[in-house]
Amino acid sequence: MDRREFLAFSAILALGSNAWAGQVQAASTTTNRKRLIVIFLRGAVDGLNIVVPYGESAYYQSRPRIAVPRPDQANGALDLDGHFGLNPGLAAILPLWKQGSLAFVHGAGSPDVTRSHFDAQDFMESGTPGIKSTPDGWMNRLLGNLGGANPVQAINVGATMPRILSGPRSVASLATGRGSVNFSALDRPQVASAFDSLYGGNDALSKTYQEGRSARKTIMDDLKSPDAEMKAANNGALSVNGFAGDAQRLAKLMVRDTNVQLGFIAVGGWDTHVNEAGQLNNRLRQLGQGIATLAQTLGPIYNDTAIVVLSEFGRTVRENGNGGTDHGHGNVIWLAGGSVKGGKVYGQWPGLSSGQLYEGRDLMVTTDFRDVISTVLDQHLQLDNARIRKVLPGFTATQGLPLISTVSPLN
Repeated sequence: MDRREFLAFSAILALGSNAWAGQVQAASTTTNRKRLIVIFLRGAVDGLNIVVPYGESAYYQSRPRIAVPRPDQANGALDLDGHFGLNPGLAAILPLWKQGSLAFVHGAGSPDVTRSHFDAQDFMESGTPGIKSTPDGWMNRLLGNLGGANPVQAINVGATMPRILSGPRSVASLATGRGSVNFSALDRPQVASAFDSLYGGNDALSKTYQEGRSARKTIMDDLKSPDAEMKAANNGALSVNGFAGDAQRLAKLMVRDTNVQLGFIAVGGWDTHVNEAGQLNNRLRQLGQGIATLAQTLGPIYNDTAIVVLSEFGRTVRENGNGGTDHGHGNVIWLAGGSVKGGKVYGQWPGLSSGQLYEGRDLMVTTDFRDVISTVLDQHLQLDNARIRKVLPGFTATQGLPLISTVSPLN
């Protein structure tokens, strides 16, 4: 890399562009106004203590200290359907369930059996379980199959570009917390003018820089709008503590700018090997409040938005000696949005008795996470089979989950 390339690369990083490689297309808009937001809970969240199978005695036998009590007991689960209940820390999203725009798919996850956080996240974000050589993430491939090419069509909330959005298509980044409105050196007119002059050509490097500049300007202009409420941004970096503020800013950008179609937020802190009951409930409370804030802020475009919440794998059915749980297999995927057929727990529930567990210790995976994603691509984003195969190569949906309605339950 020569000096010119180094300067451009540094500028691109400062602007938050993911278009370092590949051909940059001219900015245009897309006629597909459907939105998708993916929230990734890094660390393998315990789905059994989120959507609680309180109807099974094996759940309580396996978790004498950390199980969420039954709905009729103090601090008990919030009943969903007579068998499953919602962790009480997620009370803020129960109204979404009751209005029919929140659903869960239990026993979901990756068919790959790894219990490595790094590998499992890589496989789920690439969309190719078991294959480490996949060069790009499934959301970047999705971006290439939606039509249109706008520098803010996809936004990552965070300083580091995640695997799921990596690839040749340009992705804009929104810093977390207070950093979302921090000025960089390139926001100074003299510095910007110098770089604009240096990289004003038609070569790929210059076009990449120009696209990053365009994305940065759009985001900063939107965040400086007079009605922007930035008080919720004071919770710091992208953790569950600051999630509500970060989610709110993403939603405001989507409401203001019809070009913003895809959003991604990763939230850490779910690897609960020790003292799970206390820390999980507190974190879920903040996560639930953040998702409720996200849905509320989306307002009029909530009907056209699908929100998917997932994690790399679940946790062991039995609690460990430290009052926590270890790396498991099956988990629960959440879906919210105006077109979601909510008020239901989907999937083939495998049960928790000893003979029903994966390797005698984990919730079985009965629904491939790609079945859920492909359903959203098909029924919500309205991609045809050819494009879905490009987003999820080598996968063919088998369950046909009826997760999305063509008529919003909120209308």
